[in-house]
Amino acid sequence: MGGIIIIDGRKVTYTNQKNILSVIRDSGIDLPTFCYHSELSIYGACRMCSVETSKGEIIASCSEPPKDGMEIYTNSPRIRRYRKMILELLLSNHDKDCTTCERTGKCQLQKLSKRYGMNRNRFKQLSQNNHIDNSSPSIVRNPNKCIKCGDCVMVCEEIQGIGALGFVNRGSDVIIQPAFNKKLAETNCVNCGQCRIVCPTGAITIKNETEKLWEALYDKCKRVIVQIAPAVRVALSEEFGQKPGHVSTGKIVAVLKKLGAEEVFDTTLSADLTVIEESNEFLERYSKGENLPLFTSCCPGWVKFAENRYPELKNNISSCKSPQQMFGTVLREYYKSKDAEDGRDTFIVSIMPCTAKKAEAARPEFSHDGVREVDLVITTQELAIMIKEIGIKFDEIEEEAMDMPFGTGSGAGVIFGTTGGVTEAVLRKVLKNKFGKEDCEIIYGSVRGLESVKEANVTVDGNEFSIAVVHGLKNADNLIKQIKSGEKQYDLIEIMACNGGCIAGGGQPTPKLITRETRILRAKGLYSIDKTNLIKNSEDNYIAKNIFDTVMKDKRHMLHVNNHN
Repeated sequence: MGGIIIIDGRKVTYTNQKNILSVIRDSGIDLPTFCYHSELSIYGACRMCSVETSKGEIIASCSEPPKDGMEIYTNSPRIRRYRKMILELLLSNHDKDCTTCERTGKCQLQKLSKRYGMNRNRFKQLSQNNHIDNSSPSIVRNPNKCIKCGDCVMVCEEIQGIGALGFVNRGSDVIIQPAFNKKLAETNCVNCGQCRIVCPTGAITIKNETEKLWEALYDKCKRVIVQIAPAVRVALSEEFGQKPGHVSTGKIVAVLKKLGAEEVFDTTLSADLTVIEESNEFLERYSKGENLPLFTSCCPGWVKFAENRYPELKNNISSCKSPQQMFGTVLREYYKSKDAEDGRDTFIVSIMPCTAKKAEAARPEFSHDGVREVDLVITTQELAIMIKEIGIKFDEIEEEAMDMPFGTGSGAGVIFGTTGGVTEAVLRKVLKNKFGKEDCEIIYGSVRGLESVKEANVTVDGNEFSIAVVHGLKNADNLIKQIKSGEKQYDLIEIMACNGGCIAGGGQPTPKLITRETRILRAKGLYSIDKTNLIKNSEDNYIAKNIFDTVMKDKRHMLHVNNHN
């Protein structure tokens, strides 16, 4: 049902908007909020979106449904004073070291303070002496910058189903922290970084390790080799004024060369290796009827979640290393003799959309004789920081190609960065020469898109495969419960921790709000690369074939892990 609301004296028609806030924003007014996200439940903590009714009531527009004939004011004198007082109170209880804060320039509190002309504060500044939690390998939590909006609590509980953070105490003493005052690393946190994506201030940030990369780049005894994940290339340019989904692969390569990287390779190639190995593993398990369903292992947030909550599924998770770690293995083998000849150490860096990749690279099974397969993981956001630091004009730099021999990947490898991409890549291999192009496109379409759970049933050579694709860990948890109860049964399941997959990883640039549109555009960017790629299937990638025949000859077992501890 719809109706008409009178907003600031103007009649505005509404249809199916769930709250007044949406109607106001659709009418062209940018009403401020801290705690409102369209994909999270309505909490109404910050009150910044409050409006005044014709009866003189002040109501939170995010939690109030529209009613036909309602008359409201978004910028009355009372509302302006009300919002400024809220900002004053927040600022009086906030660590304002903006010049050294990673979120400066992108902080919602900072932006709204400037918007409302907050050049003075009537309230006394309270001291901020809370301990900064630096225990996580992926993110840093600074309670001194927390405005208690609750966004991190809600995304961790409602989207990921983890609940690593919560409200403690009451009234003015309320704080957000893990239960029993634990450090984040001591909780069931999976390092997905979604809390960092929704945090409007600098209370939760990526663990910045750019200085480690600078040190490696300056070290003449190190050969810095960089791999770029697919999802990075459709998000980085957002930091430089482009829309989500804009493909900037060549510029990223050029930037990394300018920073001092010796070789720049494409993680899409190792995604092809993963597809080949995982497809073979799936077909072997299916033929034997053992340890099914097979769960994909590319997402470290999902793997950690399974280890924490469903350790009995250990043998169902694919033994294949993720593309990041496979590439690390291949590069270590490839440069082993060169390191000995040159008297240098190869320093392997991953540019990833995912904060959980930092934790993955640090796992003990991915280190051998004290040497990590991947030395350092830098997120998309951290790379943007480095680009800005040295003053590179990203939009003007000329594009460069990836280096050979590891600079070519298939379209199947590229779409790994979005939900359903891993499954489609496997299907392309399994269905090759089995169906016509139109039939294949119908099957691929069933695993594409942003639905929470997608299903496909495919019959090949008399064998029927039942497949599920799920993203968001709470959705995954619900699906696993259905499997355990016997309600659902599958042979292959792809799980991505973040809604939308890697394109919406915790290391990606942060839009003002979590939006479905941002995910759609980033995914569209990856599919556009796939569409123009001459190599569609992973097994047709001649470089991947060459790796199996040379670098990893008799060593394919090194691309797998025995278990997930």
